[in-house]
Amino acid sequence: MATGENHTTHSDEHVQFHKRKNREEMRYQVITFTLMIVFTIIAFSAVMADIEKMFTIPLILLLAVVQVIFQLYYFMHMNTKGHEAPSLFIFSGIFVAILTVAALSTIVWW
Repeated sequence: MATGENHTTHSDEHVQFHKRKNREEMRYQVITFTLMIVFTIIAFSAVMADIEKMFTIPLILLLAVVQVIFQLYYFMHMNTKGHEAPSLFIFSGIFVAILTVAALSTIVWW
């Protein structure tokens, strides 16, 4: 009888742990989604306000990079355990792409 109660208690604790974990993950996703909507509104507002292009273009690019990171980290679950290898490949690919664009830009404008 004691082992049955212990198993039930352990199972209940396990269920409660996963509920808390899922609730926390959902909270992070809602916050991230809200931030991405705010960033999109900021980008559209900068274009509609007819602000100087030398400010608007870098602002839009910065907001786009932040949104891509949010997408990968939270919505593609790259923050969870077991996704270290895909994260490494994705972020190293991004690094190589940035390095390539910087190198080609330097060669073109040199």
